[in-house]
Amino acid sequence: MPRQSSIKPLQEISEINMTPLIDLTFILLITFIITMPLIEQGIPIKLPQGKAQEVNENETRSITLDVEGRLYLDRVPVTLDELRQEMQVIGAAMPNTAILIRADQALAYGKVVEVLRILNEAKIARMALITNPENPAER
Repeated sequence: MPRQSSIKPLQEISEINMTPLIDLTFILLITFIITMPLIEQGIPIKLPQGKAQEVNENETRSITLDVEGRLYLDRVPVTLDELRQEMQVIGAAMPNTAILIRADQALAYGKVVEVLRILNEAKIARMALITNPENPAER
């Protein structure tokens, strides 16, 4: 005896499932909320002073810029081209070396940017700008 059930053809769903779209919208919204403060630049702020983390002195090199703009690598006077060549060697041979940059506070900002550009071209990722330690008496 044949089966007596009614078989209906399947109907196509003509509606869009909104759940994945809503999930995606919320993820994008949260992403923009988190990244927007990081994107904004040029807002004048006063950076806090504080104690910095200690750096292992065995794996560091020092670049110093004095008030006249003279450049020193580990207390040895160098030119920008000599510094560029030395940083290329350090970036290729010793990638874990940290570069400490000391610049006079009266020095033009562009001179420090030139040094940072040289370090970026040499693919040196570990660098630090050296400042005076925090003085609690000035508060």
